[in-house]
Amino acid sequence: MSTPASPETRRYRGAVIGAGGTARQSHLPALLTAAGLRDRVEIVAVVDSAADVPPVDGLPLLSGREQLAALGPLDFIDICTPTASHLDLTLWGLERGYHVVCEKPVALTRAEADRIATAARGRHRIVMPCHQYRFNPVWLRVQEWLREGAIGRWHLGELAVYRLMADPGREARGTPWRGTSAAGRGGVLVDHGTHLVYQLLDVAGLPAAVTAWTGRLRHRSYEVEDTASLHFEYPERLVTMFFTWAARRRENRIRFVGERGAIEWVGGELRLERDGTLERYDYSAELDKTAYQRWFAGLFESFVASLDRGDPARAAVPYIDDIRRVATVVEHAYEAAQRGCRVAIPDGV
Repeated sequence: MSTPASPETRRYRGAVIGAGGTARQSHLPALLTAAGLRDRVEIVAVVDSAADVPPVDGLPLLSGREQLAALGPLDFIDICTPTASHLDLTLWGLERGYHVVCEKPVALTRAEADRIATAARGRHRIVMPCHQYRFNPVWLRVQEWLREGAIGRWHLGELAVYRLMADPGREARGTPWRGTSAAGRGGVLVDHGTHLVYQLLDVAGLPAAVTAWTGRLRHRSYEVEDTASLHFEYPERLVTMFFTWAARRRENRIRFVGERGAIEWVGGELRLERDGTLERYDYSAELDKTAYQRWFAGLFESFVASLDRGDPARAAVPYIDDIRRVATVVEHAYEAAQRGCRVAIPDGV
């Protein structure tokens, strides 16, 4: 029989750091309204130091993270701030004994990932990256087809993201923070590329080498790249990635080509061509931006399940490995773009 202290009924207390668009549109709706989370998570406050932050769903709004100590014991913090603050906030949260959920990318280099890993292990805490595209129903179907060999052994992967500009976040005027080097620490490769990198690692593992180009094609006011092109090498397999904030319309494209056919995801349609037969699936509703919070609900449910297991040191391992593997690929992609040559990615990262 369940008891109030049992893992099945425990309620975890958390605070959201950052009250921008990501928190309001995705994190908080998932945490506060998802059926699988309402009885398991209590959000006690939102922290944001900006002077003009509007109220957030009736939650206490704190101007500094130090004020959290007055709210009693916390189990976790959820970091929804610009990229440049992720490392500092993650280490700060771990130092105070909090578990951490952090927006991507949590780390941009292997050295940063190692600092987080050391701190997490030392405090026996979990650091979970917001890799919510793993809960995208279209991607789940693509993974299933690849895993079951629906197109045979695949040898070519093409992944592309087209946007008109960087997401402006809360500020609609001026250069968005994602377009600045101080807050973004990189451009479209960091912002959109991180998602596609962990998706690639899920289906193909770590590539052997990368070549890359980054640059500004349209947004001259940005301090970071608005376009990136990458080639990842595998034994008898090639994967290309292209991301841009310089397109004329918003679009996503993913294509895998195999011995027996191809999988294509274009806009809201998913197609499977195998052995000469074409299947089409309409996922427009599931891919609408208003549906993103359901992906976050899946992510937070996975986080709660990890806390329920009662062994944070063990539960943290796959998350720490995930953070480091993504950081490894992003770090080497930027190195390849800077040097203008093929860069090997070390094995066993």
